[in-house]
Amino acid sequence: MNITWNAKEYKDHFSFVPSYGEDLFSLIDAPAGSRVVDLGCGNGALTQKLAERGFSVLGLDASAEMLALAKELHPGLEFRLADATSFHLEEKADVIFSNAVFHWIDDQKALLRCIADNLKPGGQLVCEFGGVGCAKSVHDALSYGFARRGLSYSMPFYFPTIGEYAPLLEEQDLRVCFASLFDRPTPQEGPDGLINWIRMFDQKPFSGISDTLTQEILKEAASRLRPILYQNGKWVVDYVRIRIKAVRL
Repeated sequence: MNITWNAKEYKDHFSFVPSYGEDLFSLIDAPAGSRVVDLGCGNGALTQKLAERGFSVLGLDASAEMLALAKELHPGLEFRLADATSFHLEEKADVIFSNAVFHWIDDQKALLRCIADNLKPGGQLVCEFGGVGCAKSVHDALSYGFARRGLSYSMPFYFPTIGEYAPLLEEQDLRVCFASLFDRPTPQEGPDGLINWIRMFDQKPFSGISDTLTQEILKEAASRLRPILYQNGKWVVDYVRIRIKAVRL
């Protein structure tokens, strides 16, 4: 995963991430007691919700800071530090669930191979992540700001189409039985909601750039995007999501 998380800031001001993820539960049709792995569990908010539905849960995440918070908030649940592309389960899972994680992973083939290896035959992958066009206006504005200063903006996310992603799943014997790509405009908190969103989620392009120049680019982007993304007194980022259910053959 190509980001370093501020776990407290994420919990306090970006709780919409797990909140939206609850809607994904409708795609899980495993019975109570099934072993469900929350891959990229973050602070454990959705792991807890899965446990409340009667599943035997395990939360995996690559961020030690996020896991420390998850263990503090949900002391009765099991959490482990693990890389999504190389984790190993002693007992294969009935369901691997993942919300807002896959777009951070550079090696998609390794990710899906690892998931397939850790699912029982007939086991389910239920996931949602950024799809093609996600936050496009934000990335376009930042790219423009970088280019104006002779810099190159490198987009740190993987946002595929369904047509791109389904074959990757099928290569790993994961049969796609549901796939949807949809717009989900996402409101942000406060008057600086857009800048705070960029600082939380889009860190990598600013690596090595001074704080002064970073702030200049962010303010310019916010000014360019205000007519588009500032709606009824709130910043609303133009999210696009891809939602998938696949079954291990």
